[in-house]
Amino acid sequence: MINTTSRRKIEHLKLCAESPVEARQASAGFEDVTLIHRALPELNMDELDLSVDFLGKRIKAPFLIASITGGHPDTIPVNAALAAAAEELGVGIGVGSQRAAIDDPAQEDSFRIVRDEAPNAFVYGNVGAAQIRQYGVEGVEKLIEMIDADALAIHLNFLQEAVQPEGDRDATGCLDMITEICSGIKTPVIVKETGAGISREDALLLQKAGASAIDVGGAGGTSWAGVEVYRAKESRDAVSERLGELFWDFGIPTVASLIESRVSLPLIATGGVRNGLDIAKSISLGASAASAALPFVGPSLDGKESVVRVLSCMLEEFKAAMFLCGCANIQALHNSSVVVTGWTREYLEQRGFNVKDLSLPKNAL
Repeated sequence: MINTTSRRKIEHLKLCAESPVEARQASAGFEDVTLIHRALPELNMDELDLSVDFLGKRIKAPFLIASITGGHPDTIPVNAALAAAAEELGVGIGVGSQRAAIDDPAQEDSFRIVRDEAPNAFVYGNVGAAQIRQYGVEGVEKLIEMIDADALAIHLNFLQEAVQPEGDRDATGCLDMITEICSGIKTPVIVKETGAGISREDALLLQKAGASAIDVGGAGGTSWAGVEVYRAKESRDAVSERLGELFWDFGIPTVASLIESRVSLPLIATGGVRNGLDIAKSISLGASAASAALPFVGPSLDGKESVVRVLSCMLEEFKAAMFLCGCANIQALHNSSVVVTGWTREYLEQRGFNVKDLSLPKNAL
């Protein structure tokens, strides 16, 4: 018998594949970012080096297929397609929340398939901050072993939890537990938001807690409050539907969050990344890698080759952006000039940042 968590996973996958779940009015902010074009790049585009070291592992491009699914028998072929594509193109990949496999060990295969299909890829595990208090260090280590993970993501999804009728709304003690996990395991820990962004204040707390990296998971991409609206309509839950509608676009947009979170940790830009130019802008703003999920949901239902086509296109776009900015490698892109304007600039200036040189806010240290 399929348990509640497992059933919810397949519901989420189908909704993301079939329904409009992206932000309605909020933008990730990439339109406010301008890379500086070099009319004389003095490079051979076919000889650019996109590879990068990320949390101790070399990947062929600074991109990760973000956590999408797992935890239901029907997700096995989906994760197989995603993982096989990641392996072929040399990028990283995360699994969906492994909570379902803890609740029901029969679902472990839906996560293990990722490592089976991507034996050499950077693979990260995934568990919610609301659950780690229950699992502890020992339980978290089992999640890592389940997929031979190169890193573990602890996801922060309290916006979704607040909207879900079955959500875990007790966020007390999570920071202490994250600190305990970071100090108690050898595997790198990524703390990731899931669509509402990371503030400067929280980035500093996570750095102090011992996180190895931060995934900003900003607003402007998939809205999990929006996803819950569809579930609430199906179950005729008027309260959850109203909450989801109200908070559909809530959060810090990805670009603003990325700049806010520039502490001395690797950053992952997630939230509304939809093409290679978005990836390039993310790297130029300080991200060590970018990631996306929604662009691969539909293709993953068709199989590996469909995922490879979409991902290959994004990486080719990324390469073109590097070429046109005169950047031969990722470090050069990190060091390249970038201009931030519009709403993002106004927001950041209100938050105390000098956007002209993207310096830290006056009260940051």
